[in-house]
Amino acid sequence: MTFTILEQLLAHISFFLLFLVTLIYWGKFIYINNQRLNIAGKIGMIIVFLFITIFLLIRWILSKHFPLSNLYESSMFLSWGLTFIHLILESRTKNNWLGIITAPSAMLAHGFATLGLPKEMQQLLPLVPALQSHWLMMHVTTMILSYSALLCGSLLAITLCIISATKQKKFSPVKFEYNKTLAIYSLIYRDYDKIIHNKFYYESRKSFYFINFRKWQLINELDNYGYRIISFGFLLLTIGILSGAVWANEAWGSYWNWDPKETWALITWLIFATYLHTRMIKGWGRKQSAIIASSGFFIIWICYLGVNLLGKGLHSYGWLPHNL
Repeated sequence: MTFTILEQLLAHISFFLLFLVTLIYWGKFIYINNQRLNIAGKIGMIIVFLFITIFLLIRWILSKHFPLSNLYESSMFLSWGLTFIHLILESRTKNNWLGIITAPSAMLAHGFATLGLPKEMQQLLPLVPALQSHWLMMHVTTMILSYSALLCGSLLAITLCIISATKQKKFSPVKFEYNKTLAIYSLIYRDYDKIIHNKFYYESRKSFYFINFRKWQLINELDNYGYRIISFGFLLLTIGILSGAVWANEAWGSYWNWDPKETWALITWLIFATYLHTRMIKGWGRKQSAIIASSGFFIIWICYLGVNLLGKGLHSYGWLPHNL
């Protein structure tokens, strides 16, 4: 009874903290950026990660099986995976803007589990016979972690597409023709102070180059991080599909049954394999590859959630408690 109450408290407190962390990251992005908010966001994500970890451990102890037996537990594990990826990225890249993408994603996955699902699905129940296998931890863990990584990478690709679609700022030299003689004279006689003190020209040109350089830098970072995360997620997805095939052979006597879940997992794999392939093709731009990765965002949700809720196939149990 005590563990059950603690589990519920951890679930609701971690969701509330994720909501606060999301506000911190977006508030920092829109209004003000200071060191205190950066530290608060980092500490908040660490606390959330620890709370969800303890929550999953308690579920594991109480149920006596790995907590990935239904939609509620898998959604909580998805939220845990997103916070885990966030902490790794933030520690390795030293960037403070990643929480703008990862924090809301983790919050929505968490909110869907704690607020969107009926109480019956949140109860602890024994495993159905089909899930009573040592492959449960291997297969489902790698699949959910792959979803976390691929969703994060896809969101970075969507952000890249949005930023790339914004118009490039243009610098018009016509406005500064009245100073052209002074500029030429100063260059000839190496009188750089006069150029620098030509404030209107200098400040405007500096702002122009800074904005376009920052845009190029941000696109480069999004592309680089998105590629790395998707590569990691693709590896996990491949391992998950292969382990699932072995488990399917043990449970149903066939490695592949063209079940809706298996079919959409294969479609997801092909989408991201295409993305990774385009990164190796000369002539393909970042934006074109990012569009392919962006489409993967919707495919993942169909594979993870849509197929289950249709109530069709060997993997799906609709809204019943045992849902993968």
